[in-house]
Amino acid sequence: MTGEKGAEVVLRLDRITKRFGALTANDGVSLTLRRGEVVALLGENGAGKTTLMNILFGHYVADEGSVEVFGQPLPPGNPRAALAAGVGMVHQHFTLAGNLTVLDNIRLGTEGLWSRSDAGAREKVERLSRDFGLAVHPDAKVGRLSVGERQRVEILKALYRDARVLILDEPTAVLTPQESEALFATLRKATGLGLSVIFISHKLHEVMAIADRCVVLRHGRVVGEVDTHATDKAALAALMVGGELSLPRAEARAAGAVLMRIAGVSTPNRGASPGLKMVTLELRAGQITGLAGVSGNGQAALAEIVGGLARPAEGRLSLHGQEPKVWTPGEALARGVARIPEDRHHQGSIADFDLTENAVLEGYRTRFSRRGWMNWRAARAFAEGIIKGYDVRCPGPSTRIRLLSGGNMQKLILGRAMAVGPDIILANQPVRGLDVGAIAYVQSQLIAARDRGAAVLLISEDLDEIMGLSDIIHVMSQGRLSPGFARGTMTAAELGLWMAGQKFEGAHAA
Repeated sequence: MTGEKGAEVVLRLDRITKRFGALTANDGVSLTLRRGEVVALLGENGAGKTTLMNILFGHYVADEGSVEVFGQPLPPGNPRAALAAGVGMVHQHFTLAGNLTVLDNIRLGTEGLWSRSDAGAREKVERLSRDFGLAVHPDAKVGRLSVGERQRVEILKALYRDARVLILDEPTAVLTPQESEALFATLRKATGLGLSVIFISHKLHEVMAIADRCVVLRHGRVVGEVDTHATDKAALAALMVGGELSLPRAEARAAGAVLMRIAGVSTPNRGASPGLKMVTLELRAGQITGLAGVSGNGQAALAEIVGGLARPAEGRLSLHGQEPKVWTPGEALARGVARIPEDRHHQGSIADFDLTENAVLEGYRTRFSRRGWMNWRAARAFAEGIIKGYDVRCPGPSTRIRLLSGGNMQKLILGRAMAVGPDIILANQPVRGLDVGAIAYVQSQLIAARDRGAAVLLISEDLDEIMGLSDIIHVMSQGRLSPGFARGTMTAAELGLWMAGQKFEGAHAA
């Protein structure tokens, strides 16, 4: 797998600089990639990784510097030239048409569906599948494939276009541990055949497992380049944030009283997404309940029930032993339920509102207005308190929230939820897409809330997060809920089998 030191340099970025007004996103960045090598590109949110990849693909034009692919200059601002030079990319969020077959998805955008004989295209796809260990049937409908199989299709799309340099952006974000291992096996085989890979990830244990070298960006500059075998996760995290950093780990503790109970709850299916199937779950004071699972297996339906966005089609929901007659988002907030939504951009904030307006979104009627008149002085003071208390880095409370980084946006949403002293906290993918520094901060706040006596429902697709923070762990698959597993009683591999649905036969929800 390992690209040798003397191997051919297939990609060279030389002193790339890119400015956006007063902001320097990339500052003299140089990077090389050799044949058969995996280079991990690391850095906090806003470090310049995305800008650098956009320059490579021709979406941006560098102010200074140059790009060479296989020794030839790459014309700036020309995505077609990057593709023609053999550069491919697999994004974190797949771009596949679920109603088309694997074969049609691979050919889509590459050629007219009738410009090459079906037999010729099929033969090439089958050969690539065999050579690179990407098992998937060409005639299968993509909408019926697992997440891991869809990722194979994305990789096959790039290889079908004769990619020899492959950029993978957070490739394991939605995979089970078994699917991640299968991906790594594919990458080892592919690099052995000469493919070169840039691997972008926040999961440092995966970087250590698959990368040959690590290039670390901070504030747009390269601050470190190390061979993986000569470093460790702690050293990489320190390079990324500019100092020592340890991710929080919650100590196990006894649970308190049941604050919310969902009993025998079922909901209808929504398109391809399964509804809940007789789910029973208890959220207890002073306890973090972790909910693991591959995206799209019913977590969204459960989050809607907990947050008041939906009522059970059947089954019961009770708070403090009483079943509410009305269950709406407003009623949930009034009864001490706080939300950290899955999508901070579309569910947690309004992009063109400023930080003050976003800070009071969920409480403006009850806390900051009287007879229809807003108390903007109190609202601004509330926002300023969140900004200071939760280290939201911004020019001030009048800043449009869309101008913040993902980590700072999440801190504002976190502060908004915590400031009211909630009894129950719904934390749905609270650190998705955040860098190691922001992850550590958000997770430490969830632990502190638990220690103050709140019940936390942590929904995450990251097993490291689930296993590190949760007092009890459930797994959701196809709308079914596993029994609860106490901290330390299940391995990641065993949880992965539950996530894949293989352990549910004969099991009963707890």
